[in-house]
Amino acid sequence: MTEHPSRREFLWTHGGGLGGIALAHMLGTNGLLEGAEISRATTTAASAAARFRPRPEFNGGLHHPAKVKRVIQLFMNGGVSQADTFDFKPALVKLHGQKFDPGSHVEAPTSPPGNVMKSPFPFRQYGESGRWVSSVFPEIARNVDEMAFLMALSSKTNVHGPGSYMMNTGFLLPGFPSMGAWLSYGLGSLSDNLPTFIVLPDPKGLPYNGKGNFTAGFLPMSHQGTILDVGSPRPIPDLFPSTSIAPYLTPESQRDGLAQLARVNRRHAARNEGDSRLDSRIQAYELAARMQLSAPEALDLAGESDATKQLYGLDDQATADYGRRCLLARRFLERGVRFVQVWSGAGGPSNNWDNHSDIIRELPTIARSVDRPTAGLLKDLKARGLLEDTLVVWSTEFGRMPFTQGATGRDHNGGTSVGWLAGAGIKPGVAYGESDPWAWKAATGQTFCYDLHATILHLMGIDHERLTFKHNGIGRRLTDVHGHVVQEILA
Repeated sequence: MTEHPSRREFLWTHGGGLGGIALAHMLGTNGLLEGAEISRATTTAASAAARFRPRPEFNGGLHHPAKVKRVIQLFMNGGVSQADTFDFKPALVKLHGQKFDPGSHVEAPTSPPGNVMKSPFPFRQYGESGRWVSSVFPEIARNVDEMAFLMALSSKTNVHGPGSYMMNTGFLLPGFPSMGAWLSYGLGSLSDNLPTFIVLPDPKGLPYNGKGNFTAGFLPMSHQGTILDVGSPRPIPDLFPSTSIAPYLTPESQRDGLAQLARVNRRHAARNEGDSRLDSRIQAYELAARMQLSAPEALDLAGESDATKQLYGLDDQATADYGRRCLLARRFLERGVRFVQVWSGAGGPSNNWDNHSDIIRELPTIARSVDRPTAGLLKDLKARGLLEDTLVVWSTEFGRMPFTQGATGRDHNGGTSVGWLAGAGIKPGVAYGESDPWAWKAATGQTFCYDLHATILHLMGIDHERLTFKHNGIGRRLTDVHGHVVQEILA
């Protein structure tokens, strides 16, 4: 009697066939594969349910009329210093060099508190709103009348890892779904040929917590972020099969392998109805096949005009990388991607916004890399009419202290930071909240990630208290048991 191989053994010895599921789906959908029932057979109950779940109409929303169809989140990894960018404090100028004495206990997370340090960068007011911006953001500053600022955005931690988790998933601990995953789960995709949630990390490295910032957590795995290394010659690894590795594969052998794999998958899915991993993997491979046709075009900037490339800073080595990713984010949105994250800064002690050592030397370099591309993105979206249904969110995990660390550095500060939003549904040129006179802690209008997330969901037609998923007996949600919509910044 012939012993049938286990599923694990079969997949290990027939690895080329697994990648062919997607090809079978694509060919079967177009009637080009003999025995097209193979692709249909790989679609199990969970993936079928996801496909037949109604996609909310854009303006209908999930729970109420939506104003936002898609989101670009620009995440500054490392903790941007609010007192050196958007939160001008005359008191720091007056008290520069003196002991920091706010009348209560002062401590810093990684070093003894130093003396008060004024911003080494001059501030001036911009636009009709009179918003104060420092010299490190000259291009972004010209767009302040398009933005709504959260001036007292606090965190429950001053440690990078938990802070990054909190701003992306709403929780300090790992294992919870990111905002992009929640949006994918709640609203579904806008395109059959590209992912719903795309992540464009800094080519210098992933942020603190790595892929944990883009995870689907306990949601079906199909909702996790798709990471594209657009600085690599192969932004999507293994999208196309390697003829040098598997030259022995023929259309006939792949067809036979797919037929056997479909039978194995059906049996496995029938025995594990509550396990979404196989369904998610099948969906991922099917999407990969469709991306073989759509992704190369989306990633190709050859059709963009020289003026557009210059707008994003592709003609300057300092801004070219971040500018290219911002331009690609716009292209992805145009092609039906719902949520794109563009990251600035890698995890670790350098190459990010974690300016412990020398704010004078470190901040201008990384600020310059994002300044022109960010402004270019806003201008381009507006010129193309995309800001009418697109939301741009600029955020970081926490702020920095008003006193020195060492000579001219600043330590972590969870007490207050600055974030801003622009685009659909946003009241332009306004600010909500205010930090204390030293930009040390929130004074009025304090907000947390919960409020930012609730506001974003609200604009997309979602009631943050009603978008839930049962996990371990608990009705989990992105905002946990917190959060309110910041009505003051909504149009």
